[in-house]
Amino acid sequence: MTIPQRPDVRPQNPCFSSGPCAKRPGWTLSALDDAVLGRSHRSAPGKARLKDVIERSRTILGVPDNYRIGIVPASDTGAVEMALWSLLGPRGVDMLSWESFGAGWVTDVIKQLGLDDVRDLSADYGSLPDLTQTDPKRDVVFTWNGTTSGVRVPNGDWIADDREGLTICDATSAVFAMDLPWDKLDVVTYSWQKVMGGEAAHGMLILSPRAVERLQSHSPAWPMPKIFRLTSGGKLIEGIFRGETINTPSMLCVEDALDGLIWGEKIGGLNGLIARSEANLAAIADWVADTDWVDFLARTPETRSCTSVCLSVVDPWFAALPDDQQSAATKRMEEVLDQEGVAYDINGYRDAPPGLRLWAGATVETADMAALLPWLDWAYAQLKQELQA
Repeated sequence: MTIPQRPDVRPQNPCFSSGPCAKRPGWTLSALDDAVLGRSHRSAPGKARLKDVIERSRTILGVPDNYRIGIVPASDTGAVEMALWSLLGPRGVDMLSWESFGAGWVTDVIKQLGLDDVRDLSADYGSLPDLTQTDPKRDVVFTWNGTTSGVRVPNGDWIADDREGLTICDATSAVFAMDLPWDKLDVVTYSWQKVMGGEAAHGMLILSPRAVERLQSHSPAWPMPKIFRLTSGGKLIEGIFRGETINTPSMLCVEDALDGLIWGEKIGGLNGLIARSEANLAAIADWVADTDWVDFLARTPETRSCTSVCLSVVDPWFAALPDDQQSAATKRMEEVLDQEGVAYDINGYRDAPPGLRLWAGATVETADMAALLPWLDWAYAQLKQELQA
């Protein structure tokens, strides 16, 4: 295999990690100069900042006025667990999974909560389960975008308008990059560290009126840790959804989240953010179409993520390698690109099939994505020559 010429153009920002993700273009530490530091998060300026995050998020995302939005502990993981522990139990639940995080929620519901009436509707990496098999009389838990598989649900048409159960959606690598049908979703969770490039450890929990009704009418059979408690005396703790957080948030992270939201407003709100992610996906798709050694892990074009883009090496030589050598090979590619300073942290997720994963969310410039792709060709050719020697 002839090694392509070493590319001359480098991405200006080599951060293509799928979490924490690239900061917005032009970000510097000075963006945090106005952070409310050394003050209580319950002070007037502290609460104002927290409420501002909630309201700007509502506006950009188009969340209905009668949906509650809260800032909760422990990133998206904490928000999902809060929803599962607080809401599940009254009905049977359909668990949809096609990647690592969705599979984790299945494990939690079956083994930790110990629910009996659970249907595990799963699919291999690269595919979706049959979404039409979900039962509108049951609760359903799913990820909108499979962060570790690069597979997203194409729309919400499969969710019944007259459903009796709740839809609980982990949307952490989808929100701000994909158009979510709020009327189809009763619980939505995400973190600041994905599409908006914020800092980790804080989650967002969005509840429909139907979810609030469930919270106020259902008492879970298991003990509830303090950081999961959304009700008191059978009533919703409304303060959580006004920025009165359950535990102490980092006001530096809050300021950073606000900075990202203000940037999102300036570039055209949700439509502008989606367009940037889709432009990055289009650049990758054009390259994949002209490249014989790589393909999307997501088999169906309309299910391909525009944020966590997962790529498989389809070269027959590579496919003939044992799995451990395939994993070592993609890790070696990651190391070479890291040493060159052109791409950081792009190896596939540890539980996923061996491959590469490129973050293509809105904070990534399409010019940087386009500059990276020839480097992937160069690094793969080097790797192949090295292993065949």
